[in-house]
Amino acid sequence: MPTSVFYSFFERHAHGEGANAHSTTYCPGCGHGLAQKYLAEAIDELGVQDRTVLVSPVGCSVFMYYYFDVGNSQAAHGRAPAVAIGHKTANPGSIVIAYQGDGDLASIGLAEIVSTAQLGIPITVLFINNAVYGMTGGQMAPTTLIGQRTTTTLKGRGLLAGQPLKMAELISGLDGPVYVERVALYDNRQRAHTKRAIKKALELQVAGKGFAFLEVLSECPVHLGLEPEAAENWVRDNMVPVFPLGVKKDTTDGAAFPIIPTATFGPEETLSALGATNGREARFAHGFPAHIDPEDIGLKLAGSGGDGAQTAAMIITRAAITEGYDATLIPSYGPESRGGTSYADVHVARHEVVSPAAPRPHVLVAFNAPSLTKFGPSVRAGGTIIYDNSVINALPPDLAAGVTTVAVPFASIAKDLGAPLVKNIVSLGALQGATKIFPEETFLTAVRDALKAKCALVPVNEEALRLGAKLAGEQVDHY
Repeated sequence: MPTSVFYSFFERHAHGEGANAHSTTYCPGCGHGLAQKYLAEAIDELGVQDRTVLVSPVGCSVFMYYYFDVGNSQAAHGRAPAVAIGHKTANPGSIVIAYQGDGDLASIGLAEIVSTAQLGIPITVLFINNAVYGMTGGQMAPTTLIGQRTTTTLKGRGLLAGQPLKMAELISGLDGPVYVERVALYDNRQRAHTKRAIKKALELQVAGKGFAFLEVLSECPVHLGLEPEAAENWVRDNMVPVFPLGVKKDTTDGAAFPIIPTATFGPEETLSALGATNGREARFAHGFPAHIDPEDIGLKLAGSGGDGAQTAAMIITRAAITEGYDATLIPSYGPESRGGTSYADVHVARHEVVSPAAPRPHVLVAFNAPSLTKFGPSVRAGGTIIYDNSVINALPPDLAAGVTTVAVPFASIAKDLGAPLVKNIVSLGALQGATKIFPEETFLTAVRDALKAKCALVPVNEEALRLGAKLAGEQVDHY
């Protein structure tokens, strides 16, 4: 049947030029075309086009937004169920459909589909099982049959690769789903039944009944190396014995899923949900530290595991947010919690951090010689390096032009204070004194907040920060 759910003109497909404006990206004989035709017809027949959201991730279905005139979201590989939960909870009246292939749902997305199914929230999942990674080169998929040849199992899938996953059976064993069925497309009888099953899965969501999961056995003639008709016969003769068709679970005569409260995203409601207040934190900066960079400042803190670089990075990030700026932190831990290399990238942006990594930082804080050697040359021209000269005796020779180096004995100061662990707070003081990125009171407030459960430690940390700032400030002609 003709349906308005499909665009009449595929403008997004190759700019809508020539035959591409009226054809899909699917190969001849591929089951995706039929499954999507039945889905579009079901949406149309149920009259829910205007409130349908289709979530398509990586794989052959990646371009569904070319064809479906509904709300569309693109999900990362395997994450369609998680995105679907977001849509459904944000807008409970929407009809949310996650459409996924076997390499997507049953491999990288296995945790997402299991946890989402167990939640039982009313969404619909269409799982297209063609026993192969169709889009990315024909590799073995979680559903590849024993003995089936793929580009990564040239002699056929062996037992050491494990048995193929039977997703419909797995999902049906969970408490959350209300309807689980496996269907196929290899002849007219199966196609007619698949169309009815897709409509039923959607009807259950319209009725608010709960989570529905429909597995569709589909043909992939290209990677099977067969003509379309022969590929249909292969599904019937080879896949069905391993993946038996039929209803695996149907408890749709039970009560509807509890009403999902409409989510609110206003500041008052969000803060309340987080247990926070809407009181504005004290701010001490009079403006963005544009003397370092007009819009976005990158920092890198590096040392051995246990030096406290990660904690210092977190305090900087929180201080920046408190001052009203966007800030991000990416930690990178070594193989050991003590002794391994550990560094963190921090960004502080006037408006929005575009990329959180800091491969060319404006500022490097180095706690040991290997960190300085590794990251010192990456500091951009005119940047600043702050390092612990109680353990670092020499600077690397290949620093960029105009880099300012500031030596502060983090470890020695901390030892003299009788608290060796506060050397990272000394480094924060040195950062403040050397760069004036924020006022000293900004950092003191952030440190006090970090230690609010350990108030006895506040005085020594405050002294560590002030000493670091004093020694660094004496070495730098400030802006």
